Amino acid sequence: MAAYLVFIKEREHDAATMAAYSGLAGPSLGGHNAKPHVVYGAIETLEGPEAQGCVMIEFPTMDEARAWYNSDAYQAARKLRFAAADYRVFLTQGI
Repeated sequence: MAAYLVFIKEREHDAATMAAYSGLAGPSLGGHNAKPHVVYGAIETLEGPEAQGCVMIEFPTMDEARAWYNSDAYQAARKLRFAAADYRVFLTQGI
C-alpha cells in the first residue's frame, strides 16, 4: 500500500543552508522507488499555523519510505534542514 512522506516547512532561518539541503535532498532519492507529488508549489494555509512550504513524496510502502528517510544520504541532508528551518514531518499510509 502506498505511503507518503509529508514535509511542512513552518519557518526558515537560513536560506543558504536551505539551498545546500535542497542540493543534497533531491539526489538522495536516487535508487529509491519514490515519486515526488508536491515540491514547494503555491501554498495556502486554510487552518492551523501558517505553512511556508510543503513537500509530499510517495513510496510504495511505509518500509520503503523509512528506508529512504533513514538512508545515509538523506541523513546527511537532514542535518542541514535542521539547521536551516523548522519543519513538521510525518509518514502516512495511503488508501
